[in-house]
Amino acid sequence: MTRLLLDTSGLSAIFQGRPEALEAMRHASEVCLNPVVIGEVLAGWMKRGGRYEADLREFLSAPRVRVVEMNEETGRHYAAIHDSLRKAGTPVPTNDIWIAASAMQHGLTVLTADRHFGLIKQIITETLPPSSP
Repeated sequence: MTRLLLDTSGLSAIFQGRPEALEAMRHASEVCLNPVVIGEVLAGWMKRGGRYEADLREFLSAPRVRVVEMNEETGRHYAAIHDSLRKAGTPVPTNDIWIAASAMQHGLTVLTADRHFGLIKQIITETLPPSSP
């Protein structure tokens, strides 16, 4: 079974009820978030009046969901990924490098709708198809 780290787009897909995201979550033995994703989600919701914070609390209280730690080791993985992307000339948003570093540290597969995670060779990703309009 897969252990997933949701990036912000992956978590959003779950909250939107997208079948492919819910299916990935159903097959995961563990579903993780990190502080970067939580911050991005909360910042996005604050723009909308903060009315979804209870949904996040409920999600985080599920038995298979946990928040993974970020520490000095995460920083070392960040530096390695950043250097690799720089050498390849393939920039990726900074927060997504932190998310990837966290996945690398904890041996997690990133569930995302963002294609640029595929540029990060140090991690495994499960990329969701584009959402329908």
